[in-house]
Amino acid sequence: MIIHKVKVYPSKINLPKKKQLAWKIAEIASDNAKLNNKCIEMAINRIIDNASVAAASLNRKSVVSSRQMALKHPNKNGATLFGINSKLKFDCEWAAWSNSTAVRELDFHDTFLAADYSHPGDNISPLIAVAQQKKKSGLDLLRGIITAYEIQVNLVKGICLHKHKIDHIAHLGPSVAAGLGSLLKLNTETIYQAVQQALHTTISTRQSRKGEISSWKAYAPAHAGKLAIEAVDRAMRGEGSPSPIYEGEDSIIARILDGKNALYKVPLPKKNQEKKAILETYTKEYSAEYQAQALIDIAKKLNKKIKNLKEIKKIDIFTSHHTHNVIGTGAKDPQKMDPNASRETLDHSIMYIFAVALEDGKWHHLKSYTKSRAKRKSTIKIWHSISTHEDKKWTKKYHHPDPKKKSFGAKVIVTMSNGKKLTEQLEKADAHPYGSRPFRINDYIKKFITLTDKIINKKEIFRFLKTVQNLKKLKAGQLFKLNIQVNKKYLKKNKSKGIF
Repeated sequence: MIIHKVKVYPSKINLPKKKQLAWKIAEIASDNAKLNNKCIEMAINRIIDNASVAAASLNRKSVVSSRQMALKHPNKNGATLFGINSKLKFDCEWAAWSNSTAVRELDFHDTFLAADYSHPGDNISPLIAVAQQKKKSGLDLLRGIITAYEIQVNLVKGICLHKHKIDHIAHLGPSVAAGLGSLLKLNTETIYQAVQQALHTTISTRQSRKGEISSWKAYAPAHAGKLAIEAVDRAMRGEGSPSPIYEGEDSIIARILDGKNALYKVPLPKKNQEKKAILETYTKEYSAEYQAQALIDIAKKLNKKIKNLKEIKKIDIFTSHHTHNVIGTGAKDPQKMDPNASRETLDHSIMYIFAVALEDGKWHHLKSYTKSRAKRKSTIKIWHSISTHEDKKWTKKYHHPDPKKKSFGAKVIVTMSNGKKLTEQLEKADAHPYGSRPFRINDYIKKFITLTDKIINKKEIFRFLKTVQNLKKLKAGQLFKLNIQVNKKYLKKNKSKGIF
């Protein structure tokens, strides 16, 4: 890996393209690096994972709305829509919009956390949509996915957006553009322009994940993917972009992030070096913010130890700065303690999540978030007794550069009414790649079968799983087989009308 130093230059200094981060990203996106077999296997796992959570969300309101928007943009040579008959095709940017929303809706797919946050699986839907429309092969798609993961993971390692309250989709736009560049075998100049345009158009604030969180949380990555597709289309037509987008005098770094004196260090592989960043990412066993995964495991263990939950006086959670300030009491969001809060808010409240997991001794992607569940008096009592605290030891573990030592865990102290204290801690979620039972292909398949139960028939389940595991051998024009179809009668419609 090469550590690239990225800083702002005044306009009077004409920074050469080859010294710009966007060019360096484009160079490795346009190289001909060998695909690592483990990375291929993981990419296939993540396609299965995305399909699982997308199927489970097909009738949720935001997904219904996004699907109806996409249905208004048919294209016989286009891409497929999750749930819809694969013979029907739609403009790839609108297919990406709808499919990405379905993937993101339940907050239940993969994650990577470092200097910033990300869900690298958000890259997959726009790449599949374009690959279908452009009639690319399975290997073309795999190359694109592996490149997109590489770019997003390393941007997340090097540049913190959250510090400046910029939403993490600002790293997704460039990664999708780079992935599409690899997929379509574009030249370095074209990818360079596309990466810059994609970044320029995907800057938004983190208000989408603050306070009363709305359905935009699901739409935001879909929006970034759609804009990245359009950026690549423009660049392919020979159009330019704001440049240099990272280092310029009025660039994102200069005006939105750390400013003119900033110095960021972004790691990227050497040209033609295998891209392996996808192996550093991790999926979710539970439908909640990733930093809650280990805490759900802790709550399940404490459920077996505490005989009478009514005797709990208070619960203190000692964890990292990010966990405390994003999903803990450090966020200072009263909505995170409100039984009337939206599902999107509750899945970003570790106080709520821990209380429910402690009471139930398990977690369910739908039942754990129902209105009646959130309003249960016994739950509210435990929920409101929970406080989170930053512990610098956990913050240090959170940012550890070694993936094996990086930790998103916590220490929990439960104080009972008689003064007795129970302590439980966990470094990594059990399903983490370095946890006690890391997710393997059979776990992804089990998750798919569980989440698609009564949604997809067994014949379609078997067909999809067989197809995706044979992705390397799918020929040009066969990627429509990666779609998942459901009975037309199952799909709900939004009665509200829009422009389209």
